[in-house]
Amino acid sequence: MDTHTPTRTETGTGSGGPDLRHHGDVEVRDDGSALVDLAVNVRADTPPAWLREHVAASLGSLAAYPDGRAARAAVAARHGLPVERVLLTAGAAEAFVLLARALKVRRPVVVHPQFTEPEAALRDAGHTVGRVLLRAADGFRLDAGAVPEDADLVVVGNPTNPTSVLHPADVLASLARPGRTLVVDEAFMDAVPGEREALAGRTDVPGLVVLRSLTKTWGLAGLRIGYVLADPETIVELERAQPLWPVSTPALAAAEVCVAPRALAEAAHAAHRIAADRDRLVAGLAEFAGAGVRVAGPAEGPFVLVAVPHASAVRRRLRDLGYAVRRGDTFPGLGEGWLRLAVRDRTTTDGFLRALERAVATTAGEAEPPRAEWEKTAQAEPA
Repeated sequence: MDTHTPTRTETGTGSGGPDLRHHGDVEVRDDGSALVDLAVNVRADTPPAWLREHVAASLGSLAAYPDGRAARAAVAARHGLPVERVLLTAGAAEAFVLLARALKVRRPVVVHPQFTEPEAALRDAGHTVGRVLLRAADGFRLDAGAVPEDADLVVVGNPTNPTSVLHPADVLASLARPGRTLVVDEAFMDAVPGEREALAGRTDVPGLVVLRSLTKTWGLAGLRIGYVLADPETIVELERAQPLWPVSTPALAAAEVCVAPRALAEAAHAAHRIAADRDRLVAGLAEFAGAGVRVAGPAEGPFVLVAVPHASAVRRRLRDLGYAVRRGDTFPGLGEGWLRLAVRDRTTTDGFLRALERAVATTAGEAEPPRAEWEKTAQAEPA
């Protein structure tokens, strides 16, 4: 098999293959340890005080049913869109469920490796899901020609979790076809300086659906708030699939203030800081090249994907040393030789790199280095 050509495989509605329900929060809970969290891609030290105070102020309105009009208008204004093109959701994860249940599609395809909830939601809705598996040898870059022409729903992340690849907007837009819904998950786009390659706000791409999350940059994973940007007809279909009052009053309050000019300026500043912190992490990881550690890239998100010999043993040893990282083998297209690391501040990164040095040294003799994880796509499922 040509290792430089993205391949497509099929999977049914069964439970075989990677655990699509495994997420980074599992790595930092349930064992009572106080671990430094590099497993969850939520910005550290969030939510900020001003956001906590704003959300707290909304609690006096809990006796009334949620009214999302102001928040919806604020999101629309933030992207220069009419409100008819906006739907507020209980996080981006709810949006994937709505898309899977509401849209009448015959041939859904998910581009992997990426966030696993889109495929999980499609499977739960009874769909047979096609996979386009991108290869490490190609830097996990998207080849639009690998997407089947008959796919009527295509899901891709940008920047992609867990690879941290930022796909060019024009390549993504080229996936649009008559009769096709193109879903672009931009949950981490506000962590990219200038939000370059964003499609949010575009109305010239037929069938485009963009998902955004406010939980990552603002530390609101426990509040659940995100939104969908799409043509009015699609918004109506998705809204019909929602329960009544799906977004709580505190979440609506957060949405309204997080798209205000002050918050956008703070997020833009944070994006530049994240980029600098990521550069430091990547530079530190480069020191382990002699031990077979390699960073997929170039990384553009608030996390990096790393090929590590004996990755499972290294991950366990890192836990012993007080650091939680995200295993990679639950992402279709990756295998046991991969770890995902959230970008953290300089002090945390330096401490992690010291721990990684110890972990790599103490696990070097446990197994053969999984070099194939980098040289070819890891564990692609048979067609």
